Amino acid sequence: MNHLNIGEAAAAAGVTPKMIRHYESLGMIPEVQRTEAGYRLYSPREVAMLRFIRQSRALGFSVKQIESLLSLWRDEHRASREVKEVARQQLAELEERQREIDEMRATLSHLVSLCRGDDDPHCAILDKLSGATAPAAVPARPAKKNLKEVRAGSTVPARKNCHSAAPEASAHAALAAWTRGLRP
Repeated sequence: MNHLNIGEAAAAAGVTPKMIRHYESLGMIPEVQRTEAGYRLYSPREVAMLRFIRQSRALGFSVKQIESLLSLWRDEHRASREVKEVARQQLAELEERQREIDEMRATLSHLVSLCRGDDDPHCAILDKLSGATAPAAVPARPAKKNLKEVRAGSTVPARKNCHSAAPEASAHAALAAWTRGLRP
């Protein structure tokens, strides 16, 4: 295979030219040769890297994980256990997401079974969603800055850092607990 332009490389790798430029901007693939007119030229190695990235994305690997896998792929002296560990971590994340989806499906299925779905305006789904207790301690985004001790012109102390910095995982756990509470 000769060097390909960006459109040809995109077609050969199963990605779009826009995604190729994006991967280049992230440093996931090295800068490629250019013609005198400035057009990119991709070698078979770069096309293989683009396929690798596409297939990794299809398995849900994050950009950081793909960078790690690419680094391992390029390293001829790598230990396969390192590759397996990255894949194992991704598998664990996928399994956790699947558990969350299964839980949401079960909750929604239960809610759908409660609703008569007729011309009556009463809806058990809306009743359950509005009447259930709120998720316990769902963290908000961290504050961009702390508020001042006392707001200008006020004698009431302002709240200090009004947002929790708890990890996102606890938000998922709190939401999962809340959805379990919607089921009998």
